[in-house]
Amino acid sequence: MPVPGESYKVNASELEEIPFPIPGATPGGVMAKLLNIDAGKGLVTTIIHIQPGARIPAHYHNDGAEAHYVLEGDFIDAGVTHGPGGFVTHPVGVVHGPHESITGCKILTLQTAYVNPASPDFHIAE
Repeated sequence: MPVPGESYKVNASELEEIPFPIPGATPGGVMAKLLNIDAGKGLVTTIIHIQPGARIPAHYHNDGAEAHYVLEGDFIDAGVTHGPGGFVTHPVGVVHGPHESITGCKILTLQTAYVNPASPDFHIAE
């Protein structure tokens, strides 16, 4: 349990990138470094790697808002391409995506609730 006022620290370069299965997404097309999956420690934070040509279908989340900051590559959200430095937010319950990448991208994703692949708050909207 986190202590109020105590910082949570992790070095992303020390974390392994793992497959991150998302319902309806290109099989094997999404990898992740899970920086923080405990909302009690602050924002749920991952570095998502969308492989070249991969796609995540349009969807929404009921449990939390989401924001994406593009670290590298081309992140395509609902047909609009965002390059490094691009920032996109999605309120709770609002359909967003599809998310895609032509050359591959890495995005820092911040969420107010964890989207657990085993029991996701991920609702396909297409």
